[in-house]
Amino acid sequence: MMDLVLANATLPDGSRTDIAVRDGLIAHMGPNFTGQAGQRIDVGGNLVSPPFVDAHFHLDSTLTAGIIRHNTSGTLAEGIAIWKELKPTLTEEDIYNRAKRLCEMAIAKGNLAIRSHVDTSPEEPRAVRALLALQRDMKPWLDIQLVAFPQDGYFRMPQAAARLERALDMGVDLVGGIPHFERTSAEGTQSIEALFRIAAERGLDVDMHCDETDDASSRHAETMAACTIRHGLQGRVAGSHLTSMHSVDNAYAGKLVGLLAEAGMGVIANPLINITLQGRYDTYPKRRGLARIRELVQAGVPVGFGHDCVMDPWYRLGSHDMLEVASMGAHVGHMTGEDELLDCYRAVTETAARILRLEGYGLAVGRRADMVVLQATSPIEALRLRPTRLYVIRSGRVIAQSPAQRTVLHLDMPA
Repeated sequence: MMDLVLANATLPDGSRTDIAVRDGLIAHMGPNFTGQAGQRIDVGGNLVSPPFVDAHFHLDSTLTAGIIRHNTSGTLAEGIAIWKELKPTLTEEDIYNRAKRLCEMAIAKGNLAIRSHVDTSPEEPRAVRALLALQRDMKPWLDIQLVAFPQDGYFRMPQAAARLERALDMGVDLVGGIPHFERTSAEGTQSIEALFRIAAERGLDVDMHCDETDDASSRHAETMAACTIRHGLQGRVAGSHLTSMHSVDNAYAGKLVGLLAEAGMGVIANPLINITLQGRYDTYPKRRGLARIRELVQAGVPVGFGHDCVMDPWYRLGSHDMLEVASMGAHVGHMTGEDELLDCYRAVTETAARILRLEGYGLAVGRRADMVVLQATSPIEALRLRPTRLYVIRSGRVIAQSPAQRTVLHLDMPA
């Protein structure tokens, strides 16, 4: 006796199957399943996908746009300045409630995993406490990973080191950093080395904001790669943003891509935010300011995408639709070939899950029965249409449902 059967499903590879679920796991995949089930849903050939994964986000700042003022310059620097003014005014309850609203938006869009960076700079760890509570409370429906993020700089701000360690002691999952925001390039390098030592000693993974600038001289990703190898953290490190890759010359870019591949590092690009914040100091031509996604993928470097921001000091738009993120990545990265479009889809599903090292993820027998049914027939059609999420399923249970979108045209009316 199965708990749930999804009949007539189209998988991302185009094959048709029935998916049977028992005890929260996928128990059977194959056509024409005839066994009994407590619930049977005929999805009518629509796409059944593994759930979407947001590999980079900021839950502590989400939904705060305009509380102090809006970012009129559109720059990263003004966003940081606004956040610095705003965060002392936020209560733990406020941070929790806004982040929970965002999580509910995410679930409705079929997003069942988020890696969120949490600012560890403030004297009072209100955001850390709020997001640790949210992580626990949302666990039945959504996986949240938390990264200890010294937003104001590991060396640039007094007490940053102690406050980051405090957050890790409280239970935050990963070590973060922001080397390009330190006062000097040398201090940026030193911050990476110090933070990697902490991660290695504690047995934690690393995800750093790195080279999020148009400055071609910002080359901290190579230091991350070297530290990854030195500390034996291959497969457990991600560099987020890496936007200076768009500004460096091809000779150095080729070297860096090779280093990242050798180190087994993942890269997390944030197409919506990178295309919005970068290039602001250019006249024309304007740089795109996005990591070299195509070249990284071709070299075997796993590239995931993040939404980064929704309605905060850096980005006042967004609905946490990861298909919008993937679509922007395809457009900005000139990734419109068949395989390239599928790479963009995987950047918000399978590849992002690989970078986050999510256990039990994917559509296979024995995996956790987390799925999203989209009103589309293929991943590329989903990228094109950003379709309705008909069903969102967590551990074999429908946790969100939307009616199919149908438009009735009335073209027989007299003009």
